[in-house]
Amino acid sequence: MTEPKLLSGGNPQIPKGDGDAPVAAYLAAMPGWKQRIGRAVDTLVVRTLPGVRKAVKWNSPFYGAPSQEGWFLSFHCFDRYVKLTFFRGTALDPVPPGPSKQPDVRYLDIREEDPIDEAQLADWIRQASALAGEKL
Repeated sequence: MTEPKLLSGGNPQIPKGDGDAPVAAYLAAMPGWKQRIGRAVDTLVVRTLPGVRKAVKWNSPFYGAPSQEGWFLSFHCFDRYVKLTFFRGTALDPVPPGPSKQPDVRYLDIREEDPIDEAQLADWIRQASALAGEKL
């Protein structure tokens, strides 16, 4: 089996697919320190929201609430950070710090040296998963 191609920023090129397997393939292909962050986020989502739905779309993992259509969270590798996307981020309290051109979206960039605030991230995951998901 050949290794997935790494796109700009070290983002793995993984075929679209639903379920745990495509997300596991994405996580396994994340380069270096980015893999630690990706695995930490994935573990926290699963622990916070048992039964979470997963998929890979547009070379990014997506997470959805078990009882809803749509997606509440995604992430993507860039050169210097992993960018978490909260599709209804402006409805979260507190609002994640990264602005977006999309009115409802907010981002959280996690760099190699950044500690992950698990309590805050779990709270955002709980809040975001209770909102209507983004249908993509």
